[in-house]
Parts: sequence; structure tokens; C-alpha cells
Amino acid sequence: MLRTTIGATTLALILTGAAWAQDQSIIVQSTTSTANSGLYDYLLPIFQDKTGIQVNVVAVGTGQAIKNAENCDGDVLLVHAKASEEAFVEAGFGTERTDLMFNDFVIVGPDADPAGVGGMDDVQGALTQIAEKGALFASRGDDSGTHKKEVSLWSDSGVDPTAASGDWYRETGSGMGATLNAGIGMGAYVMTDRATWISFENKQDYAIQVQGDEDMFNQYGVIPVSPEKCPEVNVDDAQTFADWLLSGEGQDAIAAFKVADQQLFFPNAPEN
Repeated sequence: MLRTTIGATTLALILTGAAWAQDQSIIVQSTTSTANSGLYDYLLPIFQDKTGIQVNVVAVGTGQAIKNAENCDGDVLLVHAKASEEAFVEAGFGTERTDLMFNDFVIVGPDADPAGVGGMDDVQGALTQIAEKGALFASRGDDSGTHKKEVSLWSDSGVDPTAASGDWYRETGSGMGATLNAGIGMGAYVMTDRATWISFENKQDYAIQVQGDEDMFNQYGVIPVSPEKCPEVNVDDAQTFADWLLSGEGQDAIAAFKVADQQLFFPNAPEN
């Protein structure tokens, strides 16, 4: 009888410990560029070793990541579409949005450069020239952060490329890597974040053709999901992760991440 009691007590402790360990995890709804670049592969082991918290990343386009977080399918949102992020917080789904890091967007194209935009640092002028030449342009067309930015840049240039949808303007409805592969396959220009381009392995005869315009700035933000909208959110561990990313240690780790000896993300959290 005593042995049975001890066994039951031990089992209860084991189960309690297992449940506690399982609770030490969070889901991050994330844009794809941070995942595809290898940033999480670098950062998350550092964070987990420090805190014991496991971070599970769902990497999708920013629009889908926001929808997932609104459906309470995550504890933290890390994306790059500031207006949409602010709307997410304003609607009560996030506790607070904070700038985390930045890089920039670039337009890549074949060495042949059929629109003659190579070397331009005026993105609106380059897009106008691509449209006037009817040069192929492959768009993600997926409501991602990159797509949202591309749409705004076309709008600023006074061009509605969707009028040429299926002609010179090709919408893939896919992620960044797949869109780059499709664009390269058809010889089309593609707008991409620089981190994904640096990490992308199938460049073939493609190079950056347009860069350096301040309108191509690419800001990332981090937002813990609100327990008021999502009662099951892991509040404490989500906040711990966000706080670490925004801390001096987290910001230094972001800055230290490089691919091909190039820094991909530049930390700019407040007071760091």
C-alpha cells in the first residue's frame, strides 16, 4: 500500500513537472523574412538557454500573421507593417507595439535590366519606368508586409499595376522565396527585403537594381498578444521574450547576426 502511494505521488510530481515544462513555451506569429534569413535559428537558442522558454515560430506573410494572432493562435506578433500593427493594438489585440529592428527593401532584376533601372535610388521613378516599358514584374500579391509596402510604393508613383495583372504584372500569391524563384524563372523584377535576398541561394544572373531610397525603409515591430482578447495567451513568457528582444542583450544579438559577412537586421528599440 505504501509503495502504491509513493508511486502515485511520484507520478503526480512527474506530471506536474511535465505540465510546467510544457507551459514554458510560446508561439510567435511572424513574418517570413525573419525565419527564412536564419535569424530565429541564431536568436532562439540564446534566449532559450537564458530563460528555459521554448519559442515556436509560425512564419507566414504579415497579413496572415496578424489574422492568426487575432484568432488567438499566438502569444507574440513580430511583423513589418507598422500601420497594420498599430491597428492591431488599437483594436485591443496587442498590449503594446515597439520598434525592434530595421533593414530595407530592394528591387532585384536580371543583368539584362530591360527597364534600364539599374543603379537608380528613386523607387517611384524606377517603378514608373518598369510600367512604361512593360517590363515583367513579379509581385507576392499575398497581403504580406512586403506586398503592402510594394502596393504603397506603386500608389506613390501614380501607377496601378493591377490594371496590367496577368500581362507584365504577375501576382504569385506566394511567399518571398517562391516569388523570387518565379520572378527569376520569368525574367521579372521583384521587390524583396534585403535580408531575404542576401540569404537567397538561387540568384542566377540577378542583382540588386534599385536601392537606397528612404521610402524603402523596412521597420519591424514586436507586440505581445493581449490577454483581454485572448485569455489563454501565455502572458508572462510572451512579455519575457519581447523584453529580451528589446533589451541590450537581445539587440546586440540581432546586430551580431550575419550572413555572408553582411549584417541583415539593425536593432533600433527605444533607448538602445
